[in-house]
Amino acid sequence: MDAERNQIWFPASFQELFNTWKQFPDAVPFAGGTQFLRGQARRVPIFPRNLLSLDRLEELHRITRTERYLEIGAMVKLNDLINLGKVVPEVLTQCLLGISGPHIRSLATIGGNICTPSCRLDATAPMLALDAHYEVRNATAARWIATSRFYTATGDLSLGPQELLSRIRIPLEQWTYSAYTKYKPQETGAASEVMALILRNQKNVLTAVRIVSVGDRVIHDKSSESLLMGKRLPLERKHVLMVVDHWKSHLSMSYQGEHLLQDRLVNFIASSLLALTN
Repeated sequence: MDAERNQIWFPASFQELFNTWKQFPDAVPFAGGTQFLRGQARRVPIFPRNLLSLDRLEELHRITRTERYLEIGAMVKLNDLINLGKVVPEVLTQCLLGISGPHIRSLATIGGNICTPSCRLDATAPMLALDAHYEVRNATAARWIATSRFYTATGDLSLGPQELLSRIRIPLEQWTYSAYTKYKPQETGAASEVMALILRNQKNVLTAVRIVSVGDRVIHDKSSESLLMGKRLPLERKHVLMVVDHWKSHLSMSYQGEHLLQDRLVNFIASSLLALTN
């Protein structure tokens, strides 16, 4: 970087971070850097004039586990999450393995994936399905916000001025079955469509169902999930067809003209649920 034009700070505490941010309000938090480089074909990439590196904030690198939750610092690398093994819910591991290659995943952070301002990236879908919560901090306080409320209706991040994602909390519930898929659009710069489905059963009776699709918008229809509650495994084919018909009706009314999105989501739901029939 041009030393006369660019500045980068390496705060070692939140107090130091927010003091610097107050002094340089145009500074941009810097995690793994993969989103800054995305789409840049330059030999020398362009960075914002002022950067706040988060690398020395030890708390953002922590991973802790309690009986009820897995808590992940925003600076934890995607590969490090994958390497935790079975403690990470399977649907999230499937998602992370589908993000680029191992070299990029060794740089990219979970916080960076969640907080990309231009679009909702892959991890949003499993985080929604798992009912994860995010801790966000400013100079004076920290607060928790559900994944479902982390984005505004227009898709912007629900972060205030000089507010930072610091931690992700995932409930450690047992999910019996999970399915995940990702569609990459042909158009350059268009958001990928990521779909996640998770189920839980007790004594072969479904007790929890989550179906989420994330791309240009978030699609989550709780009424379709309720149609499966209490159904026994293996599922009867007629129950799968009932849910699929419900989704077809819901999508045709809510997303008129978006036939490709409708077909992909319906096919994902149908194939995932049919795998649970006799």
